[in-house]
Amino acid sequence: MMADRTLPRLSVAMVLLLISVTIFAVTAIATGETAQFSLQGVTGLLQRMVALGLVAIGQTFVILVASIDLSVAAVISGTAVLASWLMGGDPAMIVPAVALCLGFALAVGLVNGALVAFAGINPLIATLGTGLILQGVLSASYGSLGGAVAPVFQQLAYGSLFGIPWSVLALFGLALTMGGLLNRSVLGARIFAVGGNPDGARLAGIRTGRVILTAHVICSLFAGLAGLYLAARVQSGTPWLGRDGIYDLESIAVTVIGGTLLAGGKGGVAGTLAGVFLFASLDASFNMLGIDAFLKQVLRGFVIIAAVAVHAVRGRGHVA
Repeated sequence: MMADRTLPRLSVAMVLLLISVTIFAVTAIATGETAQFSLQGVTGLLQRMVALGLVAIGQTFVILVASIDLSVAAVISGTAVLASWLMGGDPAMIVPAVALCLGFALAVGLVNGALVAFAGINPLIATLGTGLILQGVLSASYGSLGGAVAPVFQQLAYGSLFGIPWSVLALFGLALTMGGLLNRSVLGARIFAVGGNPDGARLAGIRTGRVILTAHVICSLFAGLAGLYLAARVQSGTPWLGRDGIYDLESIAVTVIGGTLLAGGKGGVAGTLAGVFLFASLDASFNMLGIDAFLKQVLRGFVIIAAVAVHAVRGRGHVA
């Protein structure tokens, strides 16, 4: 049963990886940007994955339980603003600032999970409402929340080990950990059960509310990690850091492209990360081709629609 869930995800991931590498390689050769094949070029491509990848890993968990989270962008902005304000450039404040930021993200996840799992509010409405409240508070109070992250904290974004950025190593390490959690733990089995058949899971004695709550907490914590990474990258936080649909809508898109069903119960981290890699490859290819930023969004939209359409057709075929 475990293998039945894993094989489809790996096949989707491998197909996406093949497509991504082909797009990137053909574009680099066609434009004469062969320097993209160097270690620096490849690590630069992988770094494009970090922020969206972190958010998408968390989003995978909530989508697997047939929920969704539209507050991740506000959590990213809030975490980044809090980190820069609490640190104030002081290295001694790094640990307490990170702890408080993750505590903030955890609290948002608890609120989202409680609204969805126990208050019975539609997850789209609940998390959108939470996100709007957070965004409003951040925008109204930003004038008194200045600051900057400690210089040593920037190593999270710019440091490396043998030429490989720490942020990339952290992303793939967390992806392996969370993938293992999904496929080899009791919590993972319960997440698949709740997403696949909530009534059956309830009859089997699974506390579905707790599982949904846990998924939302995981999602918010990963959005918080993305906020900390972006704060390290830009050296401070702003209320607009996570906006413009980059992290909320695109995290949903890459998760679905990676084979996770919006209806829940099927999918995983491997496919999600492959979807993130596809978007990173497209971004790099668009830059090499000099495509206008607005046209990039149009092309991404077509990719999302096509990928979801393919999954929908495959899904009907399996049902038939």
